Amino acid sequence: TMASRLVATTRSLMPTGGAEAARPSREVAGQEPAGDGLLVVDKPAGWTSHDVVGRARRLCATRRVGHAGTLDPMATGVLVLGVNRATKLLTFLVGADKSYTATIRLGVATLTDDAEGEITQTRDTSGVTNDLIAEAVARLTGEILQVPSAVSAIKIDGRRSYARVRAGEDVKLAARPVIVQRFEVLEITSAQDDPGAPQHVDLDVEVDVSSGTYVRALARDLGEALGVGGHLTALRRTRVGHLDVARAVTLEQLAHDGPAAHLVPMAQAAAAMFPTRQLTEQEAIDLRHGKRLPAVGPGRAEPVAAIDPDGELVAMLDETGEVARSHVVFPAP
Repeated sequence: TMASRLVATTRSLMPTGGAEAARPSREVAGQEPAGDGLLVVDKPAGWTSHDVVGRARRLCATRRVGHAGTLDPMATGVLVLGVNRATKLLTFLVGADKSYTATIRLGVATLTDDAEGEITQTRDTSGVTNDLIAEAVARLTGEILQVPSAVSAIKIDGRRSYARVRAGEDVKLAARPVIVQRFEVLEITSAQDDPGAPQHVDLDVEVDVSSGTYVRALARDLGEALGVGGHLTALRRTRVGHLDVARAVTLEQLAHDGPAAHLVPMAQAAAAMFPTRQLTEQEAIDLRHGKRLPAVGPGRAEPVAAIDPDGELVAMLDETGEVARSHVVFPAP
C-alpha cells in the first residue's frame, strides 16, 4: 500500500536529542545569512514542522524563518518556509488550496484519527464493498461541514485542542465549512494483521482540498459513514497553491547545496501564486511611503502582488475597491 511506500528513512536526518537540538544559534560561524525568499522543503517523517524551521534557521544563518501550514510529525511532503522578508508572505500562503496523497485504514478507529493514536475500536469490514466506498466518498466531496480532529492545533480559550486532549479533557469542536475539490480512490486493499484479527481495508487516495481541511477528519468521517471506523496511516502533502512537491528539496539537499541554491525569490513566488500589478518607479516609491494608489482592477478578490520595475516585490494589495489598499509593504532590499 501507499503507507509502506511513503515511509521515509529519516534516522540520518533526525536532530540528535530531539527537537531541542534542532533549535538554531543566532548565527553560524563563517556562513553568510540567506537572502529573502521561499524554501519549498520535503519534510521527512518523524520531524515536527518546528524541527524543520529550526534546521532551516541554522542553515540560513537567520532566525527570521517561518512556515505556512503545519504538517503532523508522521506526514511528509511540501512545507513552505519563508526566509527573512518573505516571512510576511506566509500569511497569504496559509489560505492556499492543498493536495495530498494518503492511506486510509477502514475498520480501525484511533483517538487521534491517525496511526499515532491508541486504537479505540476495531470492526470487521467484510461487508464493505467498493460501491459502498464510492458512495461514501462522493458524499464527502464538494462543499461539506467538517468537525476538525480533536488533536488539531485549533485554540480553545487560549490552549491548543491537542493539549487539552492529551490532558484528558473531552474536547468537542464545532463543524466548519470546507471544500473537497477532489477525493479519488486509487487502490483498495483488504488485509488482516493477524489470522484471528478482524479484516480491515486500506484505501490509497488523492485529495485536493481547501485550506483548513483535515485529511485525518476525512478518514474518520469515511469510516463512520461506512459504520466501521477509520483512521489515517500515511499522509504526504504534494502541493500548496502552485508550489508542488516536484520543486521541493530535502534537508540533506539544503545542507549540501546551501539555501541560496534553492531559494525562490519573493517576486517570483508571489507572481506564481497571485495576480500581479507592474508598478512604475514612482508608484513603488509612493507605496513604500504609505501613499494610496488607484486600483487597476476594482473587484478583484485575490491579493495582488505589486512588483517594481527592478522585479522586486513591493506590496501585497487589496484591489477590491476603487483605491488599492496595502495588506503588507516590503521595504526595499
